[in-house]
Amino acid sequence: MAPEMYQDEILLSPPSRREVSADQWRDYLAKRRAAHRRCAGCDVFAECLYRAVVEVDVSGFLACTSEAERRKLRRELGIEVQVDSSPYGTARVGGGPVDHEAVIAARRAHPDETCRQLAERLGCSTSTIKRHLRQEREGRAPAAVATMEKPSMEQVLDAFDRLESARRI
Repeated sequence: MAPEMYQDEILLSPPSRREVSADQWRDYLAKRRAAHRRCAGCDVFAECLYRAVVEVDVSGFLACTSEAERRKLRRELGIEVQVDSSPYGTARVGGGPVDHEAVIAARRAHPDETCRQLAERLGCSTSTIKRHLRQEREGRAPAAVATMEKPSMEQVLDAFDRLESARRI
């Protein structure tokens, strides 16, 4: 593992070719190729790519892809990954949406717990807990959540193979 390689600012926030000098662009491409080669040779590459595309919207360079490339893969696969950008918690990883009744039952079973503690208990964000509790207080039915079928590992890898950057390995 080489965290300094993947946490390099130029990989976390890639420049536009028009915004940098030729030397800076060559430096970016060299760093990207080095990270790409190392990442592609990792034993958990396929699982890492799948999670980064299908389950969790992460920032920076991961699984041989930039954020823009992962967005492109999601569009091609016809999927969306929900991002909780609130300061109260992070997006839930896998498992689908949290059931309204599960939140209400957890609140009844643990009335002294904070919203953050309930969120940790249910594996969701604090804002999700607050939304369900507010809906319950206001007597509103929770909005129906459309579920998308997740693509298979093979579909994600096939889409990755069609990326221009994947052909440069």
